[in-house]
Amino acid sequence: MTTTSATAAYAEFNATDYLVGRQVERGNGSRAAVIAPSRTLTYSELAVEVDRVASGLHELGVRPEERVLMCMPDEVELFTAILATMSVGAVAVPASTMLTGAELGKLVVDSRARVVLGSAEFACQVRDAVAEAPEVGDVVMVRARPEPLPAGVRGHTWAEMLAADSSGTAGRRFRTWEDSPALWLYTSGTTGTPKAAMHRHVDIKLVAENYGQQVLGITTEDRCLSVAKLFFAYGIGNTMFFPLSVGATALLEPARPAPELLADRARRDRATLLFGTPSFWGPLLASEVPDDAFASVRQAVSAGEALPARMFHSMADRFGVEILDGIGSTEMLHIFISNRPGRVHPGSSGTVVPGYEVQLRDESGEVIDAEDTPGELYVRGGSAATGYWCRADISRQVFLGDWMRTGDTYLRNADGTYSCLGRAGDMLKAGGIWVSPGEVENQLLAHPDVAEVAVVAVPDPDGLDKPIACVVPMPDRTVDGEALIEWCRGDLAAFKRPREVVGLTELPKTATGKIRRNVLRETFADVLRTGSGDPYGQETATDEADKETRNVRTG
Repeated sequence: MTTTSATAAYAEFNATDYLVGRQVERGNGSRAAVIAPSRTLTYSELAVEVDRVASGLHELGVRPEERVLMCMPDEVELFTAILATMSVGAVAVPASTMLTGAELGKLVVDSRARVVLGSAEFACQVRDAVAEAPEVGDVVMVRARPEPLPAGVRGHTWAEMLAADSSGTAGRRFRTWEDSPALWLYTSGTTGTPKAAMHRHVDIKLVAENYGQQVLGITTEDRCLSVAKLFFAYGIGNTMFFPLSVGATALLEPARPAPELLADRARRDRATLLFGTPSFWGPLLASEVPDDAFASVRQAVSAGEALPARMFHSMADRFGVEILDGIGSTEMLHIFISNRPGRVHPGSSGTVVPGYEVQLRDESGEVIDAEDTPGELYVRGGSAATGYWCRADISRQVFLGDWMRTGDTYLRNADGTYSCLGRAGDMLKAGGIWVSPGEVENQLLAHPDVAEVAVVAVPDPDGLDKPIACVVPMPDRTVDGEALIEWCRGDLAAFKRPREVVGLTELPKTATGKIRRNVLRETFADVLRTGSGDPYGQETATDEADKETRNVRTG
């Protein structure tokens, strides 16, 4: 009998080699790979830069399958850090830049990251996070000195890390194969508690080929501009996986995605694929952006939450841009149901993407075959996460054999398309980002004036869900909405904060004491539609802009 090593049966595969090295080998080295405000890199230059970062990580002692957490804007440093981390066999963990230091600290602790990469823009959050994470040994900062840091934590600038290759390990690669861990993306998903969806190297290849190539038809001539940032599954697919998989160009934009800014980038850098969300299309349509701003765009894509049919028609009429709406998830890494170019069913998510299967199931788990009958959406496909890190119970609830429960209620239309009816449970989305009502409620309950609270989602004028807080005050206290929202400011990201506060004498409850959230949603369904706030308020807006969307009511 012939004896082989444990890994001999696996063909080597590395996502970074697939995305970058393969393009250089194909003769695309001189093509523009990344265009950022700071600089432009060809594929050959990107390969060199990734090697430099990989060498720096190696010098910091980063080992295969160890997590490297990043809190950085969408610039060349974050782009190369993700690719370099995967190239050395470690796990890239790009974290949301919208989190507070305390929230970020929970992710650092949970991921057990020993190396944290940050930048000047988020230096305070990184320092606060590291202070609560005793396992961190090294912090690397871009455009800032990494100080002050807790005792025992070594600080480095980005330049110092790149110059630290004392052993000549540039270009070092660790053996990985398709099932090797490559990327963790934190999500609240269907259960509320932040948890890391664990993805393999091959998942990146699958979403690039299933959606990027077979649905979008992306080619080397495309230029991809995304509203969603790299720390989102949607954003990293749009800005990294899709363009690099075919030798196209990624357009990085680190700033908040204001309509005028994105229109300028699209015009200046000749974007051909524009990826957005309903919370972006709304403000864009309300802006004074010129009607020809997106003349170079051949196709737009929307995800995060269902696209209102009104927005689809308005974008086509005003800007001449067709939007493909779809549904994806962090757990599946990108879109698995989508409309198709030239065959859009407005108000629907479209049809199933190649490489995936979906089912609708009733409350007992039985498959629903009838059209126009609501059911919970299940999906299966090769890009599914292997589970949630250290969340066995939740993983067993969501990943059922080959199938994954999405937590969304859908129905199948007569033409074979699928339409979203909302969430199966009480989780809500604000601007396409999952928000746990319990997390917001716990923050509000810590206020001395609050006796009870329930956070629910109600639609704004465009039908997009936004959180409101229904509050019962303590005896002899009153509900001060502005004060309660200010109370949330220090510990909750902006997109999680209530857009309005409703004062109540009591919360509607069942006989067993459970809050009847459906009653609250129905009772206050029009509170934002009739409010004085900006109907296109952004969850990622500045605090000043945020204040414009807040009201206090008594119900």
